[in-house]
Amino acid sequence: MCGIIGLFGNAEPSVAKSMISSISHRGPDGMEIFSESIRNGSISLGHARLSIVDLKNSRQPLGSDHGSILIQNGQIYNFKSIKSNINNYTWRTKGDGEVILALSKNFIKSKNEVITPPNGKFKNSIKVTPNYLDPINPASLHDSWVKKLDGMWGFALWDSRNQELILSRDSMGIKPLFRTVLDDGTLLFASEIKAFFQHPNFSRRPDINAIYARLAYEYPLDNTTLFEGVTQVAPGTIETWSLDSSGHAVLTGISKFSSEKIYPNKDWDPTSGSKNLLKTLSNGIQDRFMSDMPIGIVLSGGLDSSLIAALSCDAAVSTNKHTPECWTVADSEDNPDYLFSESVTNHLDLNFNPKIIEEDIFHKGIPNFSWHGEDLDISVLFWQPLFKEMSKKVSVGLCGQGADELHGGYQRYKDLKSHYNLIKSRLDTNDLENNLDIAIGPGNPWHDDKIFYENNFSDLLSTLQFEIDRGQLSNFQLRLADRHSMAFGLEARVPFLNNLHRQESHKVPLHWKISENEEKLALRKAAQLTKLPEEVVNRPKLPAGTATTPSLLSSFIDELTPHTKEWIDDYGILSKQLRNQPNMAIGLRLFHSVHMTERDINFKNADLMSLLEDVEPWP
Repeated sequence: MCGIIGLFGNAEPSVAKSMISSISHRGPDGMEIFSESIRNGSISLGHARLSIVDLKNSRQPLGSDHGSILIQNGQIYNFKSIKSNINNYTWRTKGDGEVILALSKNFIKSKNEVITPPNGKFKNSIKVTPNYLDPINPASLHDSWVKKLDGMWGFALWDSRNQELILSRDSMGIKPLFRTVLDDGTLLFASEIKAFFQHPNFSRRPDINAIYARLAYEYPLDNTTLFEGVTQVAPGTIETWSLDSSGHAVLTGISKFSSEKIYPNKDWDPTSGSKNLLKTLSNGIQDRFMSDMPIGIVLSGGLDSSLIAALSCDAAVSTNKHTPECWTVADSEDNPDYLFSESVTNHLDLNFNPKIIEEDIFHKGIPNFSWHGEDLDISVLFWQPLFKEMSKKVSVGLCGQGADELHGGYQRYKDLKSHYNLIKSRLDTNDLENNLDIAIGPGNPWHDDKIFYENNFSDLLSTLQFEIDRGQLSNFQLRLADRHSMAFGLEARVPFLNNLHRQESHKVPLHWKISENEEKLALRKAAQLTKLPEEVVNRPKLPAGTATTPSLLSSFIDELTPHTKEWIDDYGILSKQLRNQPNMAIGLRLFHSVHMTERDINFKNADLMSLLEDVEPWP
């Protein structure tokens, strides 16, 4: 786990150093830069390391005998099996990332010819080649070896022989990878957007269209960010880039090597099916015990995290590791999360590390939360005190993210008509939807221009598919786990999203995902096969933020709501949406203050109200 940055085109090493330093929280165990002049330009790659596997070696950027350089964020869980099947590679480390270099060696062949710079033309804000979307394009040639990887990643691979930069992100988008192209044609990419702030030619501007959709859906759609001109490399995607004769970065190919398809099986057997769900989850947990550092469990006392706690006991025995401890945060010892978590740890004989959140946590902690989250969240502030406590003793935390999306865990799934009407009411507050000027298609921020249409929520299947395709998981839940764990140099792992468990979950019939009175029926049946207490197996799903800090959150919103009425008019076309969402009005004002108002990093120690009032004009 780490942070990565890169500049491709006009790459100044001093800027690269500033960029990687700005996300050093992701890798407190060392930072390194690789820079070189190349045809028509230069490249710089930066890596901030959090040592989890092969602690003394595996420093990056990591080179190879075949002229490629790697920077990687994440973990490849099947690296040992891949490594055992490769005989023609000189290994430099005992880490997982080097298998990316080794696999690429057999597929990245020198063309033995003079390399001609690509002829790119502008499409929207980036240059692309005429064949960048062809079924067989430079990126698709890498599909076969990237598909061999099982894990979470965002990586950049520089192939010096062919003067090609390869960017890739894991199938579910567990690990982030952002990019932007400057006016001079230089490509910037990084694990966090704040790294771009360090480049003198990057301008911070809000993406009004993306924020509009974010306010309606409560998560950013597709590959958008809230920053104009900043795009995500899509989950399950490979991109290839080269420099043209003018030194401008050109997207030469893009390929989707993985996609999720929910396909309920009408012949699914509850007995064998629930056993398969449990087995694949157990195997995923065991794989995620791959670590040379201590591992902990994020525990809320709900079904998902409690399942991970129960299965981790067996995984520890299977992998000859110490049984992990559990961490819980709540606003009091009477909080249901606290009580259920305590019950689980007592029942499983696990060490319990509770943390009672301070009453002033929102006033003191929300600016830093906004800074690391790079979004509008305020209700789930508990993530930071949780990970801060965990990081004092462990370097890896197992989380339950993904279970609700895979198994039908949200209350909205029980009343899709109301959910449809809520989204529609937010989009109907102005006519922005009918006047969108957005870049759509592969490699662009938006999948398509169908931001809202009834078929999204016509039934449970279309809703689940829409949300997993358009970003509810990758842009909200996984972003929270990544950003706020890495804020304290801790790696969050998500066992529910392992490949085999996802495949099994997609087979579950919809009536075994949710009913009129209960959610996650198949997963609960699987949980009955474990040692978990019955009251935990049957505990209803509760919204995370309001469950963990109900009184603190409501008091904070009530206190600031009168102020939001003064701020809302500053936001033009977004103001109508904000009037009915005071929590989002607070979140947007924080985003405006922390990310759009250039100020020293010492804002973390500033008075909250001063930060909210002292903002630069909204663009």
